[in-house]
This record gives sequence, C-alpha cells and structure tokens, in this order.
Amino acid sequence: MSGLYTMRIIIVACGHEFALEVGLQEPVLEIKMKIQQLLGIPIAAQTLAVSDWELVDGLDMEDYPIVTEGTRIDLTTKPLFESPLNPPGKIQIIIKFSSRKFNIEVDRTETVRSLKEKIHIVDGTPIRRMLLFFSGIELDDDFRNLSEYGIHEFSEIIVFLKTMNRLRDNPPVRKISMTVQTSSSLLNAASIPLEMQDSSTLNDLRQLLLSIKILPQDDYIFIHKQRIMRDNCSLRWHGVENGDVLYVFKGTVSRGGY
Repeated sequence: MSGLYTMRIIIVACGHEFALEVGLQEPVLEIKMKIQQLLGIPIAAQTLAVSDWELVDGLDMEDYPIVTEGTRIDLTTKPLFESPLNPPGKIQIIIKFSSRKFNIEVDRTETVRSLKEKIHIVDGTPIRRMLLFFSGIELDDDFRNLSEYGIHEFSEIIVFLKTMNRLRDNPPVRKISMTVQTSSSLLNAASIPLEMQDSSTLNDLRQLLLSIKILPQDDYIFIHKQRIMRDNCSLRWHGVENGDVLYVFKGTVSRGGY
C-alpha cells in the first residue's frame, strides 16, 4: 500500500517502538493481526491506545482523526486467562459486509437465528435478507449452534444480502396494515391507519399521503423501528409487518446507501 491511502504509524511497546504502514480504511483488528505476525502477541491480548484513548476493533483509521502520519500508538498486553467476567463460552466474532465490518460478542451455544438477531440490532439489516457464510459454508440452519459450524474466537462471518429476486420464495405480494404516526408539531400527533402492499416503496407511501392530502406538501423523514427509511426501498425490505407504526417528521436527510 502506498500514496494518499496509507500512512506510517509508530507502535510503542515495552520501551521499544517500530513503524507500521497502515491503510486509512484499515480496521483496528487488521492492525492487531499485523502485530501478531510481527511480535507473536495474540490479538485477544492486545490493547492499542492513543493518549489513553483505546482503539476499538470494529472501527478503522478514518474513524480516528487523532491518528495521522507518524502518530505514536501505545501497545499494552494483558494475560489471557479465563475469569468469571469473561466466561469460556463467550467469544468475539467478526461480522463482514461487502463494505464494512464490526465485532460482536456471542456465546458458542447460540443459534444461527440468535446471531442474525444480534446483527439486526447492531446494523439494522432485515433478518430475512441475510445469508451468512463461514469458511465458504452457508449457515443455513437457524436452529443449529454456532459451535456446530466450527465457529471460534475471531471467526469471520460473511453476510450477503438477498436481492428481491432471491426473496421470491416468500409470498410475492401481500397487504399489510400499519399506522403512520405524525409528530406533535405535525397534525397534532395524528395516527393515520393505512393498508398497502408490502412491495410498495416508501416513495409510494409518501405520494399516497400527499395525493389524498393527509400530509401537506413538504419534505418528510419516515422512521421504522428507530431507523430512517429509504425512498426507493420497499416496505418488505424495511421489515414492516402488520400492526407496525411508521413515524413521520418534517425534514430531509442526506446520507449514502450501502
């Protein structure tokens, strides 16, 4: 790696220091892997910190503006022993999407379904869209334990997202009933019952509310289960089910998709 996308940092450990070239988008965990290769220190025993600010495994260098060319990063090690605070059944695994990754703590006896639920809580990805793979094998049985698939400390789980074509095994189209709840400053916190096909997009819903003059012409943000919804994605994609509530507020949001 070279050029604008890399930088040289200084790792300081036990009174010694050495330079390490890292990418601006390189995760902390991969830097620890390099240190393990160079010094033989297990990843789980390493703690990296800048000015007593610990660098978290699931983040990368761009998440830490304090780390720049020539920054000195302190490396400390901790003994690897089991304790009641770190029971032997608990492990850290890496969840990897096409454009991002993060760590999750799980129990070896947890099921695949439980792992999907944790990923959904952390990332918001609908469970029905997830395809999980480990070492090239799909975790296709929701009721099997992670240990039965050979998953261990720092195993990397790859997440693929089903396309709408892959979702054809589900009922192609169904109607769902939901409630659109406005904020207190918009229509005095009105609750608007609606029924739409789950293949309808958020933009379809937005246009329906405008066309029947329930909402005045304006810019709105829709939120489902604490996540901002996307105009071009269907209600099914967002995981909207019968009886769910969609919250609407005045405003706009500008963000990149994935």
